[in-house]
Amino acid sequence: MMLPAHFKDIFEPALLKEMESKTEMKTIQAGEAILDVGQIVRVMPIILSGSLRISRTDNEGREILLYYINPGESCAMTFTCCMEHFPSEIKAVAEDDTDMLVVPVQIMDEWLTKYPTWKSFVMKTIRSRFNDMLKTIDQIAFQKLDERLVNYLKEKSGATGSTLIKLSHEQIATELATSRVVISRLLKKLENDKKVLLYRNQVKLLNAL
Repeated sequence: MMLPAHFKDIFEPALLKEMESKTEMKTIQAGEAILDVGQIVRVMPIILSGSLRISRTDNEGREILLYYINPGESCAMTFTCCMEHFPSEIKAVAEDDTDMLVVPVQIMDEWLTKYPTWKSFVMKTIRSRFNDMLKTIDQIAFQKLDERLVNYLKEKSGATGSTLIKLSHEQIATELATSRVVISRLLKKLENDKKVLLYRNQVKLLNAL
């Protein structure tokens, strides 16, 4: 298996050799869930292309977006569940067609003690995802919903690499833990302010946003 060329700038040669023999490439389609709440985590994904949407779901099925995992990144919550053998507390869904490298749980702990670059990658991942979580908490606690919506649209655009957001008002409302009526009203205001264009199940971001 050929690893991405930029991995040579991240991991030492011995680790790269093990990655080639002990990990595998996997492609998932847009909208496919690779992990749900309560499932046992058996692999740690490293995103090569595309992105994953990580969300939290309550007992009533309400969902809130936590963060995105983009190329070159992994999921700290997946890693901690793997190491502690806990069921997943998050849901991971492919935002678009996504290629990833999957690392079996059995070798992750071994690599922590053997390879400094792997330990560095894991710690960087944990720190980055922790900052993402703090950002989400700050938005919920301190920002108005219209500000959260703008941030959400920008993050979604960054994750997909497109200014065209292919989601219904209902889907956006679900990820922001609010109602469709409220989201529709806020999106209409953004359209009136010439910051977005609204189509059926699509939102086009304009430069003014």
